Amino acid sequence: MIEKNAKIFIAGHRGMVGSAILRKYQAAGYTNIICKSRSELNLCDQQQVKAFFEEEKPEYVVLAAAKVGGIKFNNDYKAEFLLENLQIQNNVIHQAYLSGVRKLCFLGSSCIYPREAPQPLKEEYLLTGPLEPTNEGYALAKISGYKLGCYLNEQYQFNVISLMPCNLYGTNDHYDPENSHVVAALVRRFCEAADNNVDSVQCWGSGSARREFMHVDDLANAVFMLMNEWNNAEFMNVGPGTDVTIKELSELVAKHAGYKGEINWDTTKPDGMPLKCMDVSRISKSTWRAEISLEEGIKKTIAEYRKMREAGEIRA
Repeated sequence: MIEKNAKIFIAGHRGMVGSAILRKYQAAGYTNIICKSRSELNLCDQQQVKAFFEEEKPEYVVLAAAKVGGIKFNNDYKAEFLLENLQIQNNVIHQAYLSGVRKLCFLGSSCIYPREAPQPLKEEYLLTGPLEPTNEGYALAKISGYKLGCYLNEQYQFNVISLMPCNLYGTNDHYDPENSHVVAALVRRFCEAADNNVDSVQCWGSGSARREFMHVDDLANAVFMLMNEWNNAEFMNVGPGTDVTIKELSELVAKHAGYKGEINWDTTKPDGMPLKCMDVSRISKSTWRAEISLEEGIKKTIAEYRKMREAGEIRA
């Protein structure tokens, strides 16, 4: 068990994932947590990261910082997604190793798997086929971060764990109409349609693609547990192990947003990977389970979105 006064650096604490992990540690009574905004510490800057680790000397690191976005943003800016994520990962993981960090948690994504890998996605399917083109830049970066941790563990016994969560949503997500993830995009679209009495909403793709979704608080619980109990550089899938079609997800969001109009599908837009549900038998051997159902999580997210919009925190 990590000591309550241990010095823990949560990289990316303002993002959806990092903020959930920060809340979890704070709720568990951890008080010596280091958090830095981008203006205070640019993780893409090697010299800044080096100076930070030399001065602060954190004992544990959770690397939740990343450049992230939805399918269009990933597809349009592959170079930026590859470059910025490689810079962040290389700087933080390498300096954590050099400065003697006791343990690091690297967070990846289920997009690391081949586009046409068998379902459900087992950890051993990594690098067995071509990636999904629309998010290839991001996936390549995440694979590289995981492999860097493995090599440092293999060669120098650096204690690193890597978790690959399914599609995430929930508290502190961003709702930018151009680059948000699918749940946030649908929450915004259907809430606006319902509140403005719009009679039809258009969604991307065919709606047939299947995805696995998990509330970010469930991931935070997994990080907390595995940082205490897991010591193996081989990565672990994290998710509920069940999926829904994008059409089913859209109908669920529409229902709880109060939208009663038509849902139309723009099949000229990409679906992304046709199937993406993970095998979670490895993490199922632990005490962790995803506890927030998709319906419960969607209802909570819609309520949070409307509260943020009322407070003027949502950009038009």
